[in-house]
Amino acid sequence: MRTDFLFETDFRNPCVLANDQARVAWLARLGRQALIAEAELTPKPGLVDRRGSGAHSDLSLAVMRCSALAIEPYFCRMAAVSQGSYPSRLLRERLALIGRNAERAMLRATGGSNSHKGAIWILGLLISAAALLDEDIEAASLVATTAKQIASFEDRAAPRLVSHGDVVAKQYGVSGARGEALSGFPNVVDVALPMLRSRRAGGAPECLARLDALLSVISRLDDTCLLYRGGEDALVTAKEGAAAVMNAGGTRTPIGKRQLKRLDRQLLEMEVSPGGSGDLLAATLFLDAIERGQEEVESDRNGLEDTDGAHRA
Repeated sequence: MRTDFLFETDFRNPCVLANDQARVAWLARLGRQALIAEAELTPKPGLVDRRGSGAHSDLSLAVMRCSALAIEPYFCRMAAVSQGSYPSRLLRERLALIGRNAERAMLRATGGSNSHKGAIWILGLLISAAALLDEDIEAASLVATTAKQIASFEDRAAPRLVSHGDVVAKQYGVSGARGEALSGFPNVVDVALPMLRSRRAGGAPECLARLDALLSVISRLDDTCLLYRGGEDALVTAKEGAAAVMNAGGTRTPIGKRQLKRLDRQLLEMEVSPGGSGDLLAATLFLDAIERGQEEVESDRNGLEDTDGAHRA
């Protein structure tokens, strides 16, 4: 991975010394690996995974991987400008500029498909927060709180464009990814991470622990991806379907597996996917790796046993 951009004039930070470069690269690498691990996790309802493109006609697992690789250098820039810094409007605006460049790189890599726009915002904030904190203080809740502080500042250079999230927020009165950040990522810190840890402690395979973490988020989140593409019917279907899986004991139980397959079929028929929840799962995997001090985010090792379903190839 290129590291010369760490010292480009626009992003130079005198506190980024030679011995800090490894941490910067580590944070960016974890961000990229978290995105790929989320994409590879199988079987997910309506989302791209190892079985196929889900409800998306313009995405595939290969495209998602290419997108994550294209974004990684920009995660590295975000970490670099954040080291030795503190939450401020200047930092917020620097991150926003890098994020817009990351979106352009994503679109080039995917041929124009929006694979990770929301994830660039979410993971960018968390990577920045982790970079500016003392490396001995890496509690997920503190990283999320620091990211909240960064997000609270206005980006004066933000383009005056109406995004899909803006449309949904106005129509349905939900806050979307920005609201999640401004609240300190509660669906990650208070929902997904505790579920992930609980399932691991109970002996669940890692892939099933992650699936249950994802479903716990889907059952609660006002996912703007679902609302934009399918309206309230899609959101209610996803929430109720995910809750049914969890109420049946999660993806380890026979009933839970059947409920997951049913939800997958329903979302495919409606041509919708819980993309916002997928982004928050990636954030969960990133923070989990940070807190555990892992060098890598473990990839999905699911061998696709018993994952047959209605997913599109």
